[in-house]
Amino acid sequence: MKNWYNKFISQPHQVFFTNATLFLLLFILALFLNYSNVITLKVPLQVFHAYALIYIVFIQFFLGFLFVVFPKFLLQADISSNVYMKQAILYFIGTTLFFISIFTSEILNIFAAFFLFCIQLVSFKLLYNIHIKSTMKDKKDTKWILISFAFGLFFNLIFICSFIQSDISQELRQLSINSGFYLFIFMLIFSVAQRMVPFFTSAKIPGYKINKSKYLLESVFILLVLKVLILTFLTTPYNLIVDVALFIVFTREFIKWKISIRKVSAIMWVLYLSLYWIPIGFFLSSIESILYLYDSSIVFEKSIIHVFALGYFCTILLGFGTRVTLGHSGAIPTANNFTIILYLAFQLVVLLRLFASYSINFAFDYLFFINLSAISFLLLFILWSSKYIVILLKGK
Repeated sequence: MKNWYNKFISQPHQVFFTNATLFLLLFILALFLNYSNVITLKVPLQVFHAYALIYIVFIQFFLGFLFVVFPKFLLQADISSNVYMKQAILYFIGTTLFFISIFTSEILNIFAAFFLFCIQLVSFKLLYNIHIKSTMKDKKDTKWILISFAFGLFFNLIFICSFIQSDISQELRQLSINSGFYLFIFMLIFSVAQRMVPFFTSAKIPGYKINKSKYLLESVFILLVLKVLILTFLTTPYNLIVDVALFIVFTREFIKWKISIRKVSAIMWVLYLSLYWIPIGFFLSSIESILYLYDSSIVFEKSIIHVFALGYFCTILLGFGTRVTLGHSGAIPTANNFTIILYLAFQLVVLLRLFASYSINFAFDYLFFINLSAISFLLLFILWSSKYIVILLKGK
């Protein structure tokens, strides 16, 4: 037993991926059961779904990845298992308390959120110290990862403060969710992806040259700040300006990268596929704004958020998760037929959730399609976990 435990904790991604996957499944299951009227929750949807996934679940997936690659980016020593395991245990305790609190007590919910915020401060400090210690000249990518993380911490605290009832509590929550989604998770993932995807491509395609725009991250960040402000304080049509700009920026950039799914194997094209969802999302958001001007009664629900959360975040999570799990277990990073089917099936889940959002306009059974989306999501992630979480649990 001790030998297994030592293997399991020997690499940070093994612990963090396992923990994050467990709670991702539990929170989505809670969503399904709540919509099915099987359970009643003590906190609103904004807390147990949006806040929980943005500030609690997704960040643990990417901390598992960052605790592996961040020191390598900066040519520093690996993070000691004693250091990251203390954090992993605290994340598990805090997330467990938060999950219990959604059924029991708002007071416990607030305590768990603040507890996890404090642990995230420690995680940020760890990564920041590695960044500062490095003598590398080019630290731009790690700088933007830290900037994204810092914004996440700030707006996480804003959300926690919104539990204090006031005239602006709801506005603070909405600002926190919008900022956490775009300036924290979206930006953090893209800061990693824009470094790793071209790098992986150059290793797979002979003669491939990395060709990124010099001020890509700066441009994206400024536009995302504008989007957050418009989403929070203005009406839907104003989104059109920034969404068109973001669509152009991302489309132009990905054309420049020359990433084509026809030239690489599935372990690579799933990463490309996740990035394709970014311009698709901003294109659909632009259409939403145009249609709102034509007929404000047309409902898009949360379709754009889920295009990004499922199509971009979760697809790249499956891709990176597969690659890191196999690569760091000593196996060759490759996607077998089972995994390829899961990748493709998950794109159908994205489309299903998108259809659920639009189904309201056609008098279809919205809750049926929402629940079908949740069940499909759970099934595919359980199937993926049955292969890859098992590898993580075995350890290296």
